[in-house]
Amino acid sequence: KMAENGKKLHIAVFPWLAFGHMIPYLELSKLIAQKGHKISYISTPRNIDRLPKLPPNLTPFLNFVKLPMPHVEKLPENAEATIDLPYEQVKYLKLAHDALQESMAKFLEDSDIDFILFDFASYWIPSIASKFNIPTGYFSIFIAALLGFIGSEPGLNNEYEIRKTPEEYTVSPNWVPFETTVAFKLFEVSRIFEASMKGEKDNVSDIIRMYKGLRYSDFLLVRSCSEFEPEWLKVVGDIHRKPVFPVGQLPTTPYEEDSTKIDAWREIKLWLDKQEKGKVIYVAFGSEAKPSQNELTELSLGLELSGLPFFWVLRIKRGESDDELIQLPEGFEERTKGRGIVCTSWAPQLKILSHDSVGGFLTHSGWSSVVEAIQFEKSLV
Repeated sequence: KMAENGKKLHIAVFPWLAFGHMIPYLELSKLIAQKGHKISYISTPRNIDRLPKLPPNLTPFLNFVKLPMPHVEKLPENAEATIDLPYEQVKYLKLAHDALQESMAKFLEDSDIDFILFDFASYWIPSIASKFNIPTGYFSIFIAALLGFIGSEPGLNNEYEIRKTPEEYTVSPNWVPFETTVAFKLFEVSRIFEASMKGEKDNVSDIIRMYKGLRYSDFLLVRSCSEFEPEWLKVVGDIHRKPVFPVGQLPTTPYEEDSTKIDAWREIKLWLDKQEKGKVIYVAFGSEAKPSQNELTELSLGLELSGLPFFWVLRIKRGESDDELIQLPEGFEERTKGRGIVCTSWAPQLKILSHDSVGGFLTHSGWSSVVEAIQFEKSLV
């Protein structure tokens, strides 16, 4: 309503400390800034320094706010994002993230923020913002189907029961009023159940963080659109009884690149240009997923047996403290030489997917990757 009255707003955004969250928050920030509103994008110094550069026309509207990273025992030095450390150490990152409450309160108190958008991990934002009469919006980078599937905080309504076992997440919940196949497979939920669903000592589980954020925010923003999942958006609105705004899929847009990245793309493009149209399989599992040795071996042999040309972006390490080595099968690179490339450094996913030689995308199905594949009409594997 404030924007409808012609007022230019000052909006703060605070994503979880993972680049799979920070980039969609940045994309939304860019869209809002294009309307002439001011954005304060909040994160820690090293994360902000690693974000893509903004186009010059948006820099007057988008301010980056660096909150000092708190010291937490057992959190590796310079680890400020999930990409910087092994999965089993992410719990220490959450503790550091929760220790940002004091500096966040100071920022909100000293600013002229009209409202703040926050992520699943920051369940404490509404209680801080309420002290300064600042409205809050929970911005979910996950689609409405996930929010509808997890439901609402147990105990608020008899309809939402506590799910105590992984098996209970493999079936559609009773509050979804239509038939759906949306549910976890047992092997999927089993891998994340202890930390994400059940919780660990001295830390709040991911699902409780989500429940609290969804419950105490004033409105919800969802990375989706009514054309894609209207029934799920209605379920989310019915569950939480507050405004739900789909903001679109937020496909990643091109960013200014330095000379090193430009040179890297030039080499990749030369190889892609030599391949047949639609024959290359692009393989990537997001910004932080590192396969186990067994998974790496099976994927390698599968790509080799496929006979297809491939470009594989492989993450072999998660931060400096990751000492678990993984290796390609002996002789794999020699046997696939000329037909496949394994890249263990940065690669421009958008540009690769846009190339005519790429016909399919072997992916972990993270939503950003799915959106980018759809954007260029590539088959998903």
